Amino acid sequence: MIKRRIATLLQERLAHYPAVALVGPRQSGKTTLARSLEGAYFDLEQEPDRLRFDLQWQTLAEGRELIILDEAQSWPEVFPRLRGAIDKARSRKGRFLILGSVSPALMTHVSESLAGRLSLVELTPFLLDELPKAPLDALWLRGGYPEGGILEPSRFPQWQRDYLTLLAQRDLPNWGLPAKPQMTQRLLRMVAAVHGQLWNASQIGQGLSLTHMTVNAYMDYLTGAFLVRRLPPYQTNVRKRLIKSPRYFWRDSGLLHALLHVGNQDDLLAQPWVGASWEGFVIEQVLGALGQNGRQVEPYFFRTSDQYEIDLVLDLGKRLWAIEIKLTASPSAADLARLNMSADLIKADRRILISRTPEVITQGRHTSCNVPWLLESLEKSD
Repeated sequence: MIKRRIATLLQERLAHYPAVALVGPRQSGKTTLARSLEGAYFDLEQEPDRLRFDLQWQTLAEGRELIILDEAQSWPEVFPRLRGAIDKARSRKGRFLILGSVSPALMTHVSESLAGRLSLVELTPFLLDELPKAPLDALWLRGGYPEGGILEPSRFPQWQRDYLTLLAQRDLPNWGLPAKPQMTQRLLRMVAAVHGQLWNASQIGQGLSLTHMTVNAYMDYLTGAFLVRRLPPYQTNVRKRLIKSPRYFWRDSGLLHALLHVGNQDDLLAQPWVGASWEGFVIEQVLGALGQNGRQVEPYFFRTSDQYEIDLVLDLGKRLWAIEIKLTASPSAADLARLNMSADLIKADRRILISRTPEVITQGRHTSCNVPWLLESLEKSD
């Protein structure tokens, strides 16, 4: 089994909280990671496991064994039980590990029953810093799902297509998305076509014969299922007109490429949207690495009407980072100068230019680097 870097954070949270929820997309490895911790495992989507849990509940609640509840949002009745057990012995830590694939349904139950009793940890598909021997381009092309190319590269892109079809036909409707599967699949393709662009719900709605409000409501489900990331615009007081529309990025590049019929690296590099694909890939690597370390961060992008822009703005509380992402092996001084002009507007503390360069240059608050170097530096930084 490939070791997941988030495992350390997960064990730390279990040591400090009665319950921890491990959330993330289906097939990202939550069950494998949870079962590696050992404990009593129950898949609450399965009726036999529900019955087994019900019959053993008194013994489990009084025992010392970690109780692992997979797909807990599919059986809402379990949450009041967990709350009661936790409240009877609030000082006991590491009792319940709850796994969930869709955050809206899970978080509804958590907020109603387990607020203040539980910590959230998000597991992403595999990231570059978890696969030191994997070529960067292979991960970018196929994405990070274990079964979608990490373990068997030949399964890309058919695995991704089957995965999205199953989500559209079964999982998303079960989680509450009211759209028919055919409509959902059309929406997925259209969102892929505008990956990284400024969001225009009315334009998408025209193509689907839906209102912009309905489209935005559907996007909430895709976001909650960890398929796409909504990157909001950074708002600050500057003497310029700011762009206020968000941007949506596919969180896994392999799913994006499968939807857009890209099957190999040559095809990918020939696409007019390849820069947007690279940008989304890098954004997920950076945010995923920060999440592995338990860092609290609010991500944004910044753009003015007269084209001052920053691909990724990271608000780390007391510090503000401005990150520009370029698909080039030879970043220029002009690239850094443009980043600096935009970063000056928001008073960013650190300015980072990420590209395919083999050379890393750091001077003061300015850095020009590649993705592997940045991920390694994030792991070491406080």
